[in-house]
Formats: sequence, structure tokens, C-alpha cells
Amino acid sequence: MATPRRPIKLALPSHESTIGKFLTQSGTFKDGDLLVNKDGLRIVSQSEGGEAPPIEPLDSQLSLDDLDVIKVIGKGSSGNVQLVRHKFTGQFFALKVIQLTIEDSIRSQIAQELKINLSTQCQYVVVFYQCFYVNGAISIALEYMDGGSLADFLKTVKTIPEDYLAAICKQVLRGLIHLHHEKRIIHRDLKPSNILINHRGEVKISDFGVSAIISSSSGQRGTFTGTFNYMAPERISGKRHGSMSDIWSFGLVILECATGNFPFPPRESFYELLEDVVEQPPPSAPSEHFSPEFCSFISSCIQKDANNRKSAHALLDHPFLSMYDDLHVDLASYFTTAGSPLATFNSRQL
Repeated sequence: MATPRRPIKLALPSHESTIGKFLTQSGTFKDGDLLVNKDGLRIVSQSEGGEAPPIEPLDSQLSLDDLDVIKVIGKGSSGNVQLVRHKFTGQFFALKVIQLTIEDSIRSQIAQELKINLSTQCQYVVVFYQCFYVNGAISIALEYMDGGSLADFLKTVKTIPEDYLAAICKQVLRGLIHLHHEKRIIHRDLKPSNILINHRGEVKISDFGVSAIISSSSGQRGTFTGTFNYMAPERISGKRHGSMSDIWSFGLVILECATGNFPFPPRESFYELLEDVVEQPPPSAPSEHFSPEFCSFISSCIQKDANNRKSAHALLDHPFLSMYDDLHVDLASYFTTAGSPLATFNSRQL
């Protein structure tokens, strides 16, 4: 006759204070490498502080199921951008969701290409964390920039003074150097809404390569990818183009930030814009309102002939970028006081 098994007894802490040492502020049960909350269980390595370490770029453990949607922070023709929060670490991310109406095999190919091309680590480029292909959509988990874009910022401040523009240009140009010379990537869609800012005074390029990869993977290689308004003459007219097409777009963006207006007059059709860009003299900074150095800088970017434009490397040495160095421009203070109120989170969540 078998001996009856003794019932298993679970020893529970006798005081609430004892239970408290196992709980994080977010209500997650923590004991060593084990984390359990209302969303499930996860085993993670622990950082020195005892909390779950932040998610690193290309973390293979990160999944869409780990992310709670807070709100939609942007919308476009191909999808939207959501502010999401990681259930276990509390980190915030921007989740770009792209809906595609092409074959499944090509969707999967795009996801793989995005993972390869966007896995770049540079402090002047928005961090890429992970890419997912689920239910016919490509979802890209990106660094969340709490100041929004330069387009958002301009809606509040209307124009940006030269000294702050010089500081912004330095960061954008370093991002372009990384893309052009280290990654061999042409952005193809540089515009105010693709240059993001945060409360730390950081300026980062976003969305590089995304539209180009999507168009090339869907059989549209060589066609128009990006926003017509900021296209260089060689691009908008359908000619071969290289990284210098980004320099034209960059010049238009900076001139728009300085004047508060898009450099070309409003047009009702693509063909009118095409004629302006290809046939008319290039825009310039009004010399009566801006310094000679700034006017020269803009001219170095916005040249009809791509061969006459200066590279991102050369532009970093332009006198305009150093003329305000003695002012010790504080972009962090400027972004947080001059623009719209920013969402602020602690450093671990960002």
C-alpha cells in the first residue's frame, strides 16, 4: 500500500513589509531573475540596481505582446505611430506601424531588410530596437523622442534663431555623415517631420531608408520615394541621384526653420512644383534678415547642380556652425521652454 503524500505547504511572508521587498513600484513581483505581473512571467538578468535592465537595441526577447499602447502620436498615409510602454521595464518606445498591401513573401522580405538596414547605432540617429511582421503589418519599435519633430516645434515657435539653428545643424549633419559615409544609406525623405528632438537637447534623424526599402521591395525601385516638396532637382525630375540629394533637402529644412515658411511658393500641382525646382533659381536666405555666414551655408546646400553642393563632412567645417560657439547654446533649455510642453519620464524609461 502506497504511503500517502504529504500536502505541499507554501510558506508565505508573515508581514506586508516582507512582501514589499519583492514588489517593484509598477506592481511587478520580483525575486532574483523572475518577474511576474498581471501580464505574465518573464525571466531576465538583473542590473546592479536590482530592477529589470532596460531593453537594448535588437533585443531578441522584445515582442509586440510586451508593449502596451498608450496613445497614437502620429498618423500617415501608410500607417501610424503609437507611444507604447514595455510591461516589465516601463520603457517607452515609438511604435511605427506600416500597413502594406503586397504579397506575404515580400512583406517578410521588407521586415528582414528593415532589421538589417536600420540596425545602426549612432547618437544622432533615432535608435532602432526591433522590427516585427504580424497580421500583414510591419511594426518598428523606435526610440521615443518626447519633443516630437521640428515640424511640431515650428508650429509653436514659428521660427528658430540662427544660434539655435547652428547647434541643430551640427547634430543633423553628424547623423547624415553616419548614414552617407558609414552606412552608405541615402535618406530620401529628409523633412522637418523626420528630424526629432527631446528634452535633453538631442536632435536625431528618423525614418531613414524606410520608404526606400518599401518602394524597392514592392517593385517601385527608382520611382519617387519621399515627399515631393523637399526633393532635389535631380530626384524630382527622375534622374540618377546620390547622397547629395539629401543635402538639398537638408538646406530647405534649415531655411524653412529660419524663415518660418517653406522656401518655394505654394503650388496646386506637382508639375508646377517641378517647374519651380528644376527651372527656377534655387531659394536663398534673405541677406537683409540673416548673417552672411548663414546665407552662405544655405547656398552651399541648395545648389541646382548636385556637384556644387557641399557634403555633410564639408558643411561641418562651415563658418556658420562655429560663429555662435562662445554662446554655449543650450538646446535642452530651448526645446523645453520655447516649444510645447514635453512629456518627461525618468532616465530608465527613456
